[in-house]
Amino acid sequence: MAETPWYELFSRGARDWLRHDQKVRDAVRSRLPELLSAGDLITNSENRTVLVPVRFLEHARFRLAEHDVHSGAGQGKGEPGQVLRPARSDDEQGAREPGTEGSEVRFVLELKLDEIVDWLWEELKLPDLKPKRSATLDEPDYIREGWDKRGPRARLDRRRTVKEAVKRRAMQEAPLAFTNDDLRFRQLVRRSTPAINAAVIFALDVSGSMQEAQRRLAKTFFFFALQGIRRQYAKVETVFLAHAVEAWEFSEEQFFQVSGDGGTVASSAFRVAGELLEKRYDPSRYNAYLFYASDGDNAGEDRASAAQALAALAAELNYVGYVETSVSAFHPRETQIAELFAALKGKDLPVGAVRLESLEDVWNAIRIFFREQAAQSA
Repeated sequence: MAETPWYELFSRGARDWLRHDQKVRDAVRSRLPELLSAGDLITNSENRTVLVPVRFLEHARFRLAEHDVHSGAGQGKGEPGQVLRPARSDDEQGAREPGTEGSEVRFVLELKLDEIVDWLWEELKLPDLKPKRSATLDEPDYIREGWDKRGPRARLDRRRTVKEAVKRRAMQEAPLAFTNDDLRFRQLVRRSTPAINAAVIFALDVSGSMQEAQRRLAKTFFFFALQGIRRQYAKVETVFLAHAVEAWEFSEEQFFQVSGDGGTVASSAFRVAGELLEKRYDPSRYNAYLFYASDGDNAGEDRASAAQALAALAAELNYVGYVETSVSAFHPRETQIAELFAALKGKDLPVGAVRLESLEDVWNAIRIFFREQAAQSA
């Protein structure tokens, strides 16, 4: 009988690993709403871990039936509709005595939030963002270039050294194995390399009309939009703005804790965003993005100012995304902010708008924004 090839064992192990990995992903996906509803999703995401219960899986195999397990009703030939045994009440089921019946075995995995986000992002299968060609910064870096006969031992090029020794020994009689003249060391040269950076501005309406559930939807979208951009650029700088009648800049920790009341003046956030671009993030040197979340309401007298400020931003930024949060299924009309974005989209400016009513809508919004930005930059 021929011996089983070693690769057959490896192949089964690989299949088992892939099967286990898929089960873990399914378990994570089923707990996604619970994960997204957490209050510290963005502020403590760096070192946060999530506990995910996974059902224990056994290899497929033949097993003998237990000796005390019998099939059939045990009451003779039954008639259609005949009750073979009265059903147990809920009280009786809850008061069961300890027994030896079989049960499902589960184990709990502790996964980093970054790993879960990576899995989810792979499933979205989004295209790569297209950075501006002019939006690059020159950063100094050391690269390998050439060789020298002197240098630190850590940069000794063994392959090059052996080649030099072979060439020398071919031309000498009774040569030495190696000499100092055979040594070759790699040299490092300082060169300026282009670095592609991004700046992301998040603006949130915190006026009295925005409810806590709406802010939670906005927070969830902001988090995953930021994760997607961080997978495209080496360095990402973030700015967090919140506004009611006036706009202020907040730290990441304070951003989703702030609340306000009173009216809504959206142009205040757009003006502050424009000032930040001029002072910190020149669009000619940065790939800049703006994501704005609101319930769509805005002061009537602010419409012209908001339209002007938003148009100026859209002309400079890589992309402007707007998510309109709503917890009501009744939408009597298109909101003022949605109308402003629709007008800019009609002018072929890089903008997009999506309505969020539940956590499930976040994935659709991410897909739309990333695919639109990639298509518009192509």
